[in-house]
Amino acid sequence: MTTFAHHPVFVAIAPLLEVVGGRVIEPGTLQAGDVPVSWEGEVIGGVRLESLSRALDRLIAHIEEELGGPLMDLPRQDKQAAVRMLDERGAFQLRKSIEDVAALMGVSRITIYNYLNAIRRD
Repeated sequence: MTTFAHHPVFVAIAPLLEVVGGRVIEPGTLQAGDVPVSWEGEVIGGVRLESLSRALDRLIAHIEEELGGPLMDLPRQDKQAAVRMLDERGAFQLRKSIEDVAALMGVSRITIYNYLNAIRRD
């Protein structure tokens, strides 16, 4: 991290940036699509977000960390919990995410739909 990235604002949002796949950018290198960050009326840097194409991978990695292992190795109850967590975090709004999650869990897409139906009935 460079000096500007040690600003208290960037230190405070570091955990958030890790989750959403963002990184701190120097103020002079901001591009279209970057989010400028101001402090006391001055742009102190910015945030550049990763492409949405990696969003599902990031969500899955965080859930695997929370549940203690790869989706494939989780018992059924934890797989259902993972599907609930993914659903709550909007993962299934991404194109082909159900198929991708099913493959990572070693189940059919029908199983994922069944988990989702059960979750949404509760």
